[in-house]
Amino acid sequence: MSHDHDRVLILDFGSQFTQLIARRIREESVYCEIHPPTRSLEWIRAWKPAAVVLSGGPSSVYDDDVPRTDPELLQAGLPILGICYGMQLIAQVEGAEVTPGHREYGRAELTVHCAAGLFAGFETASETTVWCSHGDHVDDPPEGYERVASTQTLPTAAFRATDGRDIWGVQFHPEVAHTARGDDILSNFLFEVAGCRPTWTAGAFVEDTVEKIRAQIGDGTAICGLSGGVDSSVAALLVYRAIGDRLTCIFVDHGLLRKGERQQVETMFRSHYEVNLVVEDASELFLADLDGVTDPEAKRKAIGKRFIEVFEATAAREGTGAGFLVQGTLYPDVIESVSAGGPSVTIKSHHNVGGLPEDVPFELVEPLRELFKDEVRAVGRELGLPHHFVGRHPFPGPGLAIRILGEITPERLEILREADAIYLEEIRAAELYDHIWQAFAVLLPVRSVGVMGDARTYEHVLALRAVTSRDGMTADWFPFPHDVLGRISTRIINEVEGVNRVTYDVSSKPPATIEWE
Repeated sequence: MSHDHDRVLILDFGSQFTQLIARRIREESVYCEIHPPTRSLEWIRAWKPAAVVLSGGPSSVYDDDVPRTDPELLQAGLPILGICYGMQLIAQVEGAEVTPGHREYGRAELTVHCAAGLFAGFETASETTVWCSHGDHVDDPPEGYERVASTQTLPTAAFRATDGRDIWGVQFHPEVAHTARGDDILSNFLFEVAGCRPTWTAGAFVEDTVEKIRAQIGDGTAICGLSGGVDSSVAALLVYRAIGDRLTCIFVDHGLLRKGERQQVETMFRSHYEVNLVVEDASELFLADLDGVTDPEAKRKAIGKRFIEVFEATAAREGTGAGFLVQGTLYPDVIESVSAGGPSVTIKSHHNVGGLPEDVPFELVEPLRELFKDEVRAVGRELGLPHHFVGRHPFPGPGLAIRILGEITPERLEILREADAIYLEEIRAAELYDHIWQAFAVLLPVRSVGVMGDARTYEHVLALRAVTSRDGMTADWFPFPHDVLGRISTRIINEVEGVNRVTYDVSSKPPATIEWE
């Protein structure tokens, strides 16, 4: 590495908030990784963390076969922060009693007794709102620790070691947005307690990663399956910066793209970056496969199968001699199988290029495997990707095929393309695009009666979908101003031949999914 970053080790005891801890730490420009608590003390010492965070979790320290870490970790001289279950584990290891059976879920008012260390910048006896989610708690801190905060129901809402060790515990969750000054608490742990340096930036990541790619590929050549999305585009540009024209990108046009998408990708990569780009137009093959197919799972399988065939054939033709395959695997893909509840022996491979088989004859290059989605966007900006591209809403691999309910035909594809383009154009004109996680139009498999030009019509119905979300796991429908929705509907009905009715989807996830199919 060209940069010697301080890094924080997060031991995951199964909390639903563990990824939030990592995101909050990285937002402070400090690198961190999530690992299972079964990591040995020898492994931890070799990893050389600047600090360790013990996450929360659903277990009780008194249950059988609950996740634990080596108790000697508390004697290793490392700054440690225990959150919820992590705090209870520290208390038990250090000889204190953990009181079971006191469920508390929701906001509480925290009174700070010691405005230093974790609570530097707070006022003594001040109150701040925190978020609790636990079944057990600690009444009295262990010997050699002192109480530094409490709530009305928690005598010891936070404690710290007083024997010279930098060990802290909090019963609440500073990583969630409901904790009013959670960012301050985590920042204090990183900088006041652990003395970390904020060097983990997009610019430093680009420099480090380019060096790694050069070392991995050497004098070899690589291919990249370019989808047109942010992840594959950023991965491609990092590899291009490392090896130049020894990278060939393959863009498969399956005929299910949004309006102008193929041209946008070609223009950006050929005109602005001079990347070797092969565009394979296989739209006729894909549409033939989808002829008469209406079941959404059957659509996905047909598209995936054909994509593999086209990509492999194109790679064999254009990427002769390539020994490396570039993919946009992200950090959530890497850590999804290493939770405390059941870590895998090995991290599974994630084939992002159309679901390629595991026996592809290439060595994988995954330059984004350490990043969350928002960090990928930051790296994209660092690499010079235009804002309108970096901030693009997610687009599914099967494309418009799963946004046309029922049969896919060239006519229905054209209707949806035009309507979707108008929808996104109006969202941008209203300066709402960046406030929405994902927005798209859906062509329904029904027709409705209408009146246009004093004549009866019987035409297609279109649904509009727009949601807000942090990670796509849950989502709420976006509350459009009524005048914006009205303008979108009017334009679609007037400008898209074959549509006489527009509806807006106001369902959240769950119970609905974001996509309709």
